[in-house]
Amino acid sequence: MPLPTIAIVGRPNVGKSTFTNRLVGSRAAIVHDEPGVTRDRQYLKSDWNGRDFIVVDTGGIVPGVNDDVILRGIREQAEVACEEADTILMMVDAKQGITPIDEEVAQFLRSTRKPVFVVANKVDNVELEANAAEFYELGLGAPYGVSSIHGLGIGDLLDDIVKTFGPLEADETAGELKIAIVGRPNVGKSSLTNRLLGSARMIVADEAGTTRDAIDSLLVVGDRRYVLVDTAGIRRRAKVQYGVEQFAVVRSLKAIERADVVVMVIDAIDGVTEQDQRIAGMADDAGKPCVLVINKWDLVDKDTYTMEAFKKDIRDRLHHVDYAPMIFTSALSGQRVSKVLEAAEAAHAEAARRITTGLLNQVVTEAIALNPPPTVRGRGMKVYYTTQVRDFPPTFLLFVNDPTMATQSYTRYLENKLRAAFGFSGTPIRVVFRERREKDRHQ
Repeated sequence: MPLPTIAIVGRPNVGKSTFTNRLVGSRAAIVHDEPGVTRDRQYLKSDWNGRDFIVVDTGGIVPGVNDDVILRGIREQAEVACEEADTILMMVDAKQGITPIDEEVAQFLRSTRKPVFVVANKVDNVELEANAAEFYELGLGAPYGVSSIHGLGIGDLLDDIVKTFGPLEADETAGELKIAIVGRPNVGKSSLTNRLLGSARMIVADEAGTTRDAIDSLLVVGDRRYVLVDTAGIRRRAKVQYGVEQFAVVRSLKAIERADVVVMVIDAIDGVTEQDQRIAGMADDAGKPCVLVINKWDLVDKDTYTMEAFKKDIRDRLHHVDYAPMIFTSALSGQRVSKVLEAAEAAHAEAARRITTGLLNQVVTEAIALNPPPTVRGRGMKVYYTTQVRDFPPTFLLFVNDPTMATQSYTRYLENKLRAAFGFSGTPIRVVFRERREKDRHQ
């Protein structure tokens, strides 16, 4: 089931980023007194009372000379939020009261069928609680007085927000391999999806998926069933690329969360961009098997070393997923497209692998003998025992004397040794350290 999305909209400097940080429990969103600081996309996962959701801080419009331009920009951001989010929070400033921009946003939000919560921020003391009542005038229901800095009123607000999500539903596509086709706009995601569907000539159904923002296509090849999740199709509008791009990334995040395997499409002409790096990072963070499809390969001028040069550049720039196989395709001509499903199946199978404990300990022991853990003030980390505790992704638990001595570089070294011994092509792996307690000593 896809994660619900909460969009936070409103004018600049009302505390949207501070509120976002309060929800996600970190300083993920940049906070500054200067209006308009939130310019980069913010798509962050959070949870409340056992329900996970995505928070989108849409940022504000920096005031300029022409008020009409400001109001139009605010309205367009609110419009994007209404289309893409499940629930909308309109953030206002309880200290400043209602402004013309607040009225403009509220006027538009009154036309949406989505749940809308008016959040009167900066209610930092009892004296300011009465100020929140002023926002009844916006016509969007009872305002919630909160303090993002101190956390006041946040719990009651979240209780009511979670109620709008509805009950958790069972996954009706269980048993089918769900493949998320993700990437930047215009890299060929829809073309690849259509080519895969058309080449198999066995489409059972082509229907809207469980969210507004993706189309799920059911594909049957032999006795294998696939669900292709195409995240393309977001509508672009003039002057709202910022808001649209935010939700485009949220679409990728939702698709990745739902998927069994991620197929990431990269434009061979443009090469790897910052947004590609973000999407690759999301796939790795989610622990999903990944396949890289370098599309439009037919449009690249080639020489003997071109493909190898491309591979090296992609490995360097997408180090998050350096384990992912690469396929150089042309969705337009169909070149190598048939290999995408094969690679997705192989990556999924690798993510499901289990290694016997005896063989695993043998490999780890040899790796430690070749390159012992670093020492700190003459004291080294000792590894007593290793076991695989899960798959999807394969996760290995090492019982040690002091987990704090496990450096990032040494963890990476052990990951590489496990890959050299067992493969795991196409899937992330995790190496976790835990202090051996008395009850673990029998192991």
